[in-house]
Amino acid sequence: MKSVADITDREYMKTTPQEGFQALAKDPAEIGKIVRGARKKAGLRQAQAAALCGVGTRFLSDLENGKPTLHLGKVLKVLHGFGLRVKIERKGFAQ
Repeated sequence: MKSVADITDREYMKTTPQEGFQALAKDPAEIGKIVRGARKKAGLRQAQAAALCGVGTRFLSDLENGKPTLHLGKVLKVLHGFGLRVKIERKGFAQ
């Protein structure tokens, strides 16, 4: 699995849901990069995507820019809106 830092917007845009896009996000900025890529892939402006996800444009902008203090419930709402999900795994000692 690639780190989000290793994935370009162009690579993300080429993926399809059937390919099972996976990325390891280690901080809020990396989650924001994934959300921005999903929004751009959908061809939506921030205002359109925010309305479809049931959040404000400012919230979506903050999320895409990696703001670390956002409401987790709303973050999950946006991820769900883009067909993304969070998977939590215990990391190994070497990681």
